[in-house]
Amino acid sequence: MFGVHSEEYVVARRALLDALEALEEHREALILVGAQAIYIHTGSADLAVAEYTIDGDLAVDPRLLGDEPEIAAAMRAADFWLDEREGRQLVGVWASEHKIGGVPATVTVDLLVPEAFGGAGRRAARVPPHERAAMLKVHGLEAALVDYSAMELTALEDGDDRRLSIKVAGPSALLISKLIKLSERVDAGALERGRADRVKPKDALDTFRILRVIPSGRLADDFARLAHDEIAGPVTREAIDSLRGLFATVESTGSLLVADAAVPEPPEVMAASCAALCAELMSALQSRGFGNEV
Repeated sequence: MFGVHSEEYVVARRALLDALEALEEHREALILVGAQAIYIHTGSADLAVAEYTIDGDLAVDPRLLGDEPEIAAAMRAADFWLDEREGRQLVGVWASEHKIGGVPATVTVDLLVPEAFGGAGRRAARVPPHERAAMLKVHGLEAALVDYSAMELTALEDGDDRRLSIKVAGPSALLISKLIKLSERVDAGALERGRADRVKPKDALDTFRILRVIPSGRLADDFARLAHDEIAGPVTREAIDSLRGLFATVESTGSLLVADAAVPEPPEVMAASCAALCAELMSALQSRGFGNEV
């Protein structure tokens, strides 16, 4: 099926299914987030740029997580290891070896705990008795614990018949997490400080896919509901502020990132689409009486 999906995406799905099998006993606590979840909801979004990812992301709800098997032990038993960067072990980033285009490649699956449930500490989620480095604490994923649905996840390659049931975050929860991630990295001044690698145009394009495919009325209804939820409320309101800051105009940072990532789509058309979709969603929110400040 490499003609339908990029080989990178196909292999990323394989690794994700491997991780889900390794964590079978914890399946109830896992929610698919990130690019693979977005593409389930949006498909190609009628863009010339194909869906692309080289990793998988699983949110972990500690409230539903059992003690056994221990997360790190289960992942290592399935031939995953904690990835490294510049000689330092990464938190919650589980790697496995595959081949892409006949060349050995490391593919990762991230285990992510929403910050509100991650315990003390800066990066590693504290969920005893599980190894401290097994899961990364991430701000912005809280809505995924509320907005999700059960789906069947399948392999994307011939010869792999696996079909696994998994919770998949809804498009609104995914939009919330992407908006917060983008905003945090832009606001941190990564571009100005020579860390442009932290602000990825692909994240903006994946955000745009949701805005383009999911009706603004549906997103507005979800946002209004999530904004009044005890768990999802704070990040939902934060995401709305981020939406306006990132995509309100054709010159906004998010709009420019989308235009950059969407080549060969006309950049001026993509930037204008960002601004229009942002205005549409903000108007839909106002029409529902949510947040007069929007």
